[in-house]
Amino acid sequence: MKKVTILGIETSCDDTSAAVIDNSFHIYSNIISSQSIHEKFGGVVPELASREHIKGIMPIVDIALKEAKLSLNNIDAIAVSVNPGLIGSLLVGVSFAKGLAYSLGKPLIAVNHILGHVFANFLEQPEIEFPFMALIVSGGHTELVKFISFNNFKIMGRTVDDAAGEAFDKIGKLLNLPFPGGPEIDNLAKNGNKNAISFPLPMIKQANYDFSFSGLKTSAALYIQQNKINTNNENLCDFAASFQNAIVQVLFRKTISAIKENNIKTVLLAGGVAANSELRNVFDNFANKHDLCVFYPSEELCTDNAAMIAAASVFKYEKKQFADLNLNASSIKGFHQL
Repeated sequence: MKKVTILGIETSCDDTSAAVIDNSFHIYSNIISSQSIHEKFGGVVPELASREHIKGIMPIVDIALKEAKLSLNNIDAIAVSVNPGLIGSLLVGVSFAKGLAYSLGKPLIAVNHILGHVFANFLEQPEIEFPFMALIVSGGHTELVKFISFNNFKIMGRTVDDAAGEAFDKIGKLLNLPFPGGPEIDNLAKNGNKNAISFPLPMIKQANYDFSFSGLKTSAALYIQQNKINTNNENLCDFAASFQNAIVQVLFRKTISAIKENNIKTVLLAGGVAANSELRNVFDNFANKHDLCVFYPSEELCTDNAAMIAAASVFKYEKKQFADLNLNASSIKGFHQL
């Protein structure tokens, strides 16, 4: 197989990232610059994010190439995250990638950001084979997708309101925890009793694979208010563990139900919440007792990064699914093939 080198660019939210990988999913560099400017606001400010991307994208690409010990002339294609995300942030990455592809005369590959999260798994486990079920869990997305092949997939279910990561972050904010709240709740939960509080398991009895976390978020918010839970409360860790367990159980049970019904033997966890220790433990424990393979990326590759965007472009490169210079960014939510 001829070696192909791909430059990936990711600017969908508040991380400016550039990476160089090859078509064997080997990472030469993966540079991620997080924007600290949003910390005082407790969330990402879209206008500020766009401006930071404009300032940072050229230096980040330069660093990625230098770490890979390659020049732009060594690059065979440019892959860029096109949607979903903050439209202003996406436009920075797409405009830069288009200009670079045009100036170099190299193919341009458009990548759905959510697909990138799924294929982050291939960067450390290139032996993964189709078919598989992908559970995508992040701040803005919760989706369950069955992959028969790269181009043949079916969305089994998705969130009808708040995503799991969004619920984590909003409850973290109510508790005055640092942003994002998900990792903070995960750390607190390690010292708590996950059975201490019985939170509802939304849509668990519904005969579908859709998700809903707004009701659970409301239930947790009311519990915080009624029981005066805060960072100095002795029940904080029990609260964190119980709230986290409710989210994890919904994700786990629906996914297991889907793989049993579809006779799938491989599950890929993807997205920022795939770094959650309880989610990983629950799936690992089940896999150890049943005929199931579970994969999830390292923590760095769970967050937004350009290596995952490049990874998702490998199959598109092989099939010559290139974008033209009319390519534009889109804020349309969810997973879909471009």
